[in-house]
Amino acid sequence: MPLIHTCYRIFEIERSVKFYEALGFEEVRRAPIRDEAINVFMNMPGDEGDGGPRLELTYNVGRDEPYDIGTGYGHIAITASDLDATLGRLAEQGIAPEKAPYRVREGGSRLCFVRDPDGYRIEIIEKVGPA
Repeated sequence: MPLIHTCYRIFEIERSVKFYEALGFEEVRRAPIRDEAINVFMNMPGDEGDGGPRLELTYNVGRDEPYDIGTGYGHIAITASDLDATLGRLAEQGIAPEKAPYRVREGGSRLCFVRDPDGYRIEIIEKVGPA
């Protein structure tokens, strides 16, 4: 059974879409759920996967305060071929890493974390070598 997507509950659709587009995601479609919610499906270019888009952003109509992420949530991870260039492009859009890029172990990939407008963490890992 393959993993098909991750779902986040979001507070404002357009600011979340703009953030994930800055990370390289593309909006695939929006699907209303009666008059209760709107699902925004996003994917990385060329990554349709077995079950469709990998990221589902759910906006609940009428919500008047942000969600509490809780203490059990971790993060999602994406790769970048040039972490410094990616962070430069994100900085131009007002997106900064939590702290400077680092390596978990000597010789390992450089990585850092950013937070989306709702506080969810995204790990950006520099992918080096053959694709």
